[in-house]
Amino acid sequence: MDIICDGPHVPMKKLGETRPMVPKDRKEYINIDRKAVEKNYRAMKILKYGKHCKGTTQVKQSKIDMLTTEYELFRMKDDESIQDMHTRFTSITNELHSLGDVIPKNKLVRKILSVLPGSWESKVNSIVKLKIYKL
Repeated sequence: MDIICDGPHVPMKKLGETRPMVPKDRKEYINIDRKAVEKNYRAMKILKYGKHCKGTTQVKQSKIDMLTTEYELFRMKDDESIQDMHTRFTSITNELHSLGDVIPKNKLVRKILSVLPGSWESKVNSIVKLKIYKL
């Protein structure tokens, strides 16, 4: 705790009675100096690792939130082909999957069927009636 509050320990030596203290060379360290420097290193490592993990978790959650919103608001664009729409949809769902947010296949199928244009209504109805997928 002292290292965090007071800063890192730097082993010092006195050059003479009237001269100021200066940092020791590593080869001049004694056991007590080595232990103090090791504590410095461990404290910095813990702080950096903790910050990295927190940042990573927050970034991941932000990406999941953004992609979930994109998924929920997903619609087929007016000038978009079925293939382009499917590619865009797959990109969103694959990225969610890679972040650990897996959407069940039946929910994905329902979403795709719900965003198809009116000209696909008869095909959508046939798929639903045939129960090709468990919806």
